[in-house]
Amino acid sequence: MTPLNAQMSAPQVRKRERRDVHGWIVLDKPVGMTSTHAVGVVKHLFQAKRAGHAGTLDPLASGVLPIALGEATKTVSFVMDGRKTYRFTVRWGEERDTDDAEGRVTASRAERPSTDELRALLPRYVGKIAQVPPRFSALKIAGERAYDLAREGEAVEIAPRLVEIHRLELIETPDADHTNLIAECGKGTYVRALARDLGRAAGCLGHVAALRRTGVGPFGEDLAVSLDRLQSLSSGEAVALERAALLPVEAGVATLPTLRVSPGDAARLTRGQAVLLRGRDAPVLAGWVSVSCHDALIALAEAEKGELRPRRIFNLPRA
Repeated sequence: MTPLNAQMSAPQVRKRERRDVHGWIVLDKPVGMTSTHAVGVVKHLFQAKRAGHAGTLDPLASGVLPIALGEATKTVSFVMDGRKTYRFTVRWGEERDTDDAEGRVTASRAERPSTDELRALLPRYVGKIAQVPPRFSALKIAGERAYDLAREGEAVEIAPRLVEIHRLELIETPDADHTNLIAECGKGTYVRALARDLGRAAGCLGHVAALRRTGVGPFGEDLAVSLDRLQSLSSGEAVALERAALLPVEAGVATLPTLRVSPGDAARLTRGQAVLLRGRDAPVLAGWVSVSCHDALIALAEAEKGELRPRRIFNLPRA
């Protein structure tokens, strides 16, 4: 016979119940943590059912990582399409296979650029430019991630992509080996590739030694909260954590035009029906619009020729 104690199962660890939490956390991601891990930690702290982030940050990078919870995940694409701002340090004299300090040195040069030479180069990289993403990136090549292929030693050929850099400024050169810069750029721009290309153009080679993102779309450093701060707040009530750190869902679409509608039109929009913008005083709108009723976000809609078509409906609790 099987002993009684052998039949007893190990004590079960009760999982924390997931909650409907809606809004944005602007995390100040620390160096060494992946974006996926950061989302998992925040989701756990809030006991949230759904979570996602608006733009990956490499483990080497720190700074602004917007994390959407619940219904805010429906606005992620609008945040990702916004401009990003970075402060970064280029280390001259070495090119690395990852284009950052974590990679293997593939080439080196003894030459170093002067501040004047660098300032003369920067205008080449402002505006719409063709950029080859790093070999170690999350881009897919024939269904495989580029970094997986690169780690396996396969030759990775990535076609140039058109990106836009709105601003590129030299802040300081603390020593001959390092230069600190600021870049403001559009979606899909790789700062690592920018550092690599600057090094090649300067004839000295280079890679990113430090990288911090200071803004993504409507979210800046002034709104960012550290992981330590979130963890200290989470020791109390979950509601207190939300009040202290959670931004509303609307924060993700703060740059969109806003439109208030009547309860009747709100009901039609939430059923997926289009609404006509009638009357002499009807607003003249085109493109994406954030729609609310009684100060509550109802939908994101597209306006065209006096008609409002709902594209994303929000199921948020009413106050």
